[in-house]
Amino acid sequence: MIKILIFTILLLFVKGIGFTQTREAIENLHHQLAIAKDDTSRIKAQASLCLLYRLGNTDSSILYGQQALKSAQQINYPTGEILALSFMSITTEQMGNLPKALEMAFKALQIGKTNQLENKCEAALNAIGETYIILKDYPKALSYLQKQKSICEANGNIEALAYAKKDIAVVFEEMNQLDSAIYYEQLAIQDFRKTGREEPQTYETLGDIKMKSGNSIEALNFYQKSLQISLNNNERRASASAFNKIASFYKNINQPDSGIYYASKGLNESKLISQKKTIQQAAALLSELYEQKDTKESLRYLKIADAYKDSLFGAGNIQAIQVLVTQEEEHQKEIAAAKIKYQNKLKQYASFAGLGILLIVASILYRNNRQKQKANKVLETTLANLKSTQSQLIQSEKMASLGELTAGIAHEIQNPLNFVNNFSEVNKELVDELQQELKAGKIDDAIIISNDIKENEQKINHHGKRADAIVKGMLQHSRSSNGVKGPTDINALADEYLRLSYHGLRAKDNSFNATLKTDFDESVGNINIIPQDIGRVILNLINNAFYVVNEKKQQQPAGYEPTVSISTKKINDKVEIKVSDNGNGIPQKVFDKIFQPFFTTKPTGQGTGLGLSLSYDIIKAHGGEIKVETKEGEGSEFIIQLPLV
Repeated sequence: MIKILIFTILLLFVKGIGFTQTREAIENLHHQLAIAKDDTSRIKAQASLCLLYRLGNTDSSILYGQQALKSAQQINYPTGEILALSFMSITTEQMGNLPKALEMAFKALQIGKTNQLENKCEAALNAIGETYIILKDYPKALSYLQKQKSICEANGNIEALAYAKKDIAVVFEEMNQLDSAIYYEQLAIQDFRKTGREEPQTYETLGDIKMKSGNSIEALNFYQKSLQISLNNNERRASASAFNKIASFYKNINQPDSGIYYASKGLNESKLISQKKTIQQAAALLSELYEQKDTKESLRYLKIADAYKDSLFGAGNIQAIQVLVTQEEEHQKEIAAAKIKYQNKLKQYASFAGLGILLIVASILYRNNRQKQKANKVLETTLANLKSTQSQLIQSEKMASLGELTAGIAHEIQNPLNFVNNFSEVNKELVDELQQELKAGKIDDAIIISNDIKENEQKINHHGKRADAIVKGMLQHSRSSNGVKGPTDINALADEYLRLSYHGLRAKDNSFNATLKTDFDESVGNINIIPQDIGRVILNLINNAFYVVNEKKQQQPAGYEPTVSISTKKINDKVEIKVSDNGNGIPQKVFDKIFQPFFTTKPTGQGTGLGLSLSYDIIKAHGGEIKVETKEGEGSEFIIQLPLV
């Protein structure tokens, strides 16, 4: 009976549950639980039910997982603890609580390492890998999935190995390493066929690869094949994702009715298994598809998508991770305090104890020390993960500003390049005429033509330098700041970023128009600043200004003229930079929070809440200050004051 139960557990894990999600499978596990004659068999049955119920009833899944964990802890059964924590981590990941999912899986790994049971941690490694895929931290996901693959190869578990390869292919596809993605997906398909079954999500990934390669028809065929297999196997996790992929395909080819049909199917399938990721994807698709058909429905689904996206990737998750690390630090302090107290007692006993007792104490201390070292390694890993997450979030904010520049730079650089190309063509024709005149002996005419060529070459040189200056400006913004201040023309800097930001927004939405106003004090001259850092501040404020006036324009299409202004003024030994807009202003209830990290009034997914926070830090580091004046319904004005030297 135990061998049959273990096989059932492994089958449930490696086949993604959906293939065995039948009434008979549930009843069989309940029967095994009822007749179990020992604690370990009962714990394995409870863990199996935790994994099985994940597809249709997450509450029951967590309930059986907790029962399995409690029972395993009571009888000191580490294998049961690993299974319960790993399977609850998978369910918790599906429910969207990513920090908790990581916490459970890391705990399972810790138990495996402590008890030399790393070969039992396949599910924990898979849970961590898939969680990091959702968080878009692909290097970490790849690291854990490769560990899972190594364990599966050592154990000879073909089906589990196929799933590891499948997820590795997903990572490479997300990283746009399409050759590696195809390679691992083909290996996964071969392994699945050795077991006599088809895995629907392998074909979904192949569809994503074909879509990125520009083969949309082949992509649709793969998505449809994935859907057919998942429906045949009753695998709702795979079918929900396949419905969304097909809906996205029809959205891209402008067939909204078909897109709405498949996205609705994806939303319904996702709700049945409480899978937040595909719920958010389906709702976002429906919002876009209804945008031209039914504004009310579009807004309704947009709110659903934003709510689920915030629950998955909002600042709350970052804060939850920080709480997790804080708890680990406090636990570490308790261990250290207990160790000191214990050592003090040992010193007291040492004065009365003999050599034999001393040897015993030394042995115990050595053992405790090893446990502490293992706990330290877990804590160091957790801290490193947090620091990496924070660094990536800050870097994403910086790269977002670079992205805003790209479209504007493309517009700016096209103009001088057109001049270069046109004058080059003209010079080619003039050279032909010059040769003809020289052959005819018309020296005066040849001299006139050569003068024209010389003037055109000067224009080519002038516009080439313009393009060169734009490119150098882009490179200067994109590279990390070296922290070195230098004399900078603040008027030119402000004017450049105003134009680039406006053209960037126009490139994304050509229906948007705004009035740009500048008022630069020529007496300011050059000031001593780090141009990359101050440029990022100005760009962030201008981007925010364009965002709010565009938002107001969408709310008040008639009689409203979006206007963004930037000005400089020399005041004693300081220069004042003002960025103004006539948007809706900042609500008084959030006014005091705008410079706080992670706070944003933008919808989820359109802002990290770090732009103004980083701007505030940059201005303070320059010895200046930044403040804001606002009036609800009329607009806002951000004021920067910087020292001239």
